[in-house]
Amino acid sequence: MLEQLLIFTRGGLILWTCKELGNALKGSPIDALIRSCLLEERSADSSFNYDAPGASAYTLKWTFHNDLGLVFVAVYQRILHLLYVDELLSAVRREFSQIYDPKRTSYNEFDEIFRQLLKEAEVRAEEMRKLKQAGKAPPALGKKLGQASGHNAGQQSGGKQRGSSHSGSGKDDDDDDSEKRSWLAANSSNGHAIKESHALGAVKGKENGPPSSGAFDVSKLQKLRAKGGKKSNASAASKDLKKEPKKIVKKNRVWDDSPSKAKLDFTDPGDERGNEIVEIVSAEQGESMMDREDIVSSESEDEEDEEMESEKPNAQKKGWFSSMFQSISGNAVLERSDLQPALKALKDRLMTKNVAEEIAEKLCESVSASLEGKKMGSFTRVSSTVQAAMEEALLRILTPKRSVDILRDVHAAKEQGKPYVIVFVGVNGVGKSTNLAKVAYWLLQHKINVMLAACDTFRSGAVEQLRTHARRLQIPIFEKGYEKDPAIVAKEAIQEASRNNSDVVLVDTAGRMQDNEPLMRALSKLINLNSPDLVLFVGEALVGNDAVDQLLKFNQKLADLSTSSNARLIDGILLTKFDTIDDKVGAALSMVYISGAPVMFVGCGQSYTDLKKLNVKSIVKTLMK
Repeated sequence: MLEQLLIFTRGGLILWTCKELGNALKGSPIDALIRSCLLEERSADSSFNYDAPGASAYTLKWTFHNDLGLVFVAVYQRILHLLYVDELLSAVRREFSQIYDPKRTSYNEFDEIFRQLLKEAEVRAEEMRKLKQAGKAPPALGKKLGQASGHNAGQQSGGKQRGSSHSGSGKDDDDDDSEKRSWLAANSSNGHAIKESHALGAVKGKENGPPSSGAFDVSKLQKLRAKGGKKSNASAASKDLKKEPKKIVKKNRVWDDSPSKAKLDFTDPGDERGNEIVEIVSAEQGESMMDREDIVSSESEDEEDEEMESEKPNAQKKGWFSSMFQSISGNAVLERSDLQPALKALKDRLMTKNVAEEIAEKLCESVSASLEGKKMGSFTRVSSTVQAAMEEALLRILTPKRSVDILRDVHAAKEQGKPYVIVFVGVNGVGKSTNLAKVAYWLLQHKINVMLAACDTFRSGAVEQLRTHARRLQIPIFEKGYEKDPAIVAKEAIQEASRNNSDVVLVDTAGRMQDNEPLMRALSKLINLNSPDLVLFVGEALVGNDAVDQLLKFNQKLADLSTSSNARLIDGILLTKFDTIDDKVGAALSMVYISGAPVMFVGCGQSYTDLKKLNVKSIVKTLMK
């Protein structure tokens, strides 16, 4: 049974709800749909599952009327698997668009229309179920509904003609085949056709495109053979040059048979007593880059655009008159076939910027769903319309959905008499300890008392590394050595911070791959036991598709291994090595899209001051150029 059906504008104004259903929805499935799908550019998905508090679980399906800016949402219990929802939404969309007026906010007369549409959809679903049990092909969906609920004479007469031709001429097999094809077309939901076209376009591009840079070039081999003498002389000269420098051999370290020192540490020079000498870094010596806005440079954008235009084949170029004629007198309503070329070019552009292929494809499908059926204005081209829609989509994705102000939250926790706890997690070798020290340096500049917790009890040298950062920054560190339970170490560190009146506890954890079950279980225990205020995932800006896999499995493991009903997932992202990627900024988009967590910090160097905020507008501009 259908639980609820709503019609609202893209601005959030509810125009009509079904009063006869009258079922009180548990939780907020509509709000969750807007936050998780519509705002996150996942509108091309076929459905959305919502787990309400208690035992209720809903499935939501939706459709758009892009020209009028309307959203139609149906809600039903997941266990029912209603087959007529897509057909019903299509019929409601068609009928409501005929009576819609932007100046009106009440549509009471639509109650009777919806009652008739719902009854016919349920009858049609029952007929389909019986035909399926009998082993017969189901009839075309929407044919009877269009005849019964249509208000114009053309639809009714068309239905009669189809009925008479079907019954009179003995072409049952042909009609059955056409009905099967229409039934399959009606049930191909949300962008399967465009996926196939994207795949075909990608294959054609590989076949017809230039050879890859890694391919072997025979012409180069012929040139090398022609210049055999020169090459041999050059190679001989290069061998002579290579013989001149002598290889420096590392001297063997000599260990005493009976060591007299309490600690054998050759990492740093020490004083006469054997204590380690560490350079002290003052918080006033340099200003952190967190207060700056400029992150990504977008210079030479026009030059790159001109190069891209010049590299296009002549067959794809259009003259000024033809493009203008198409924009003025072409298709007034955008269709999927009109959007495919521009979306294919946008997908390729995003993938060259290191966006994961799966994310780029979903984004293009979402943009297509938001533009299909929309009327184009005069003197506008399809490519510019698609690009503007993509820019808006990227801005919505990268803009944080909730305000995360660490400094404000730290002061709020301080007023409550407890320390603010931040846990740094991530895979091996991404720079968690280094960027943890950068965050500590930034907090010190704001007169906040910081304490470090050495909870990486797995990797050799991790405690010493964090101890070095603590001595340089002159901040306390809580450590218990190696082979200890990191969850217990973190708990004791938080208790110590409460006694010492520390404002923030930065918890360093061991690097772990997303498939390492024992370490992921230990991380889940640490988070569940201590309930940190912020869980930061530290990832590299160099990765593309791997970032999606890392975040998905980290969140999945934290959810599966959680002991509470509300699993604690990743709250924010810290991107490292951002200064090494040039314009390949797609990893930021992939991580935010797949997790919904904002990028809160960007590491861009080796010093403590090299920590920045993410400039969303600059990232979008770089992705689209």
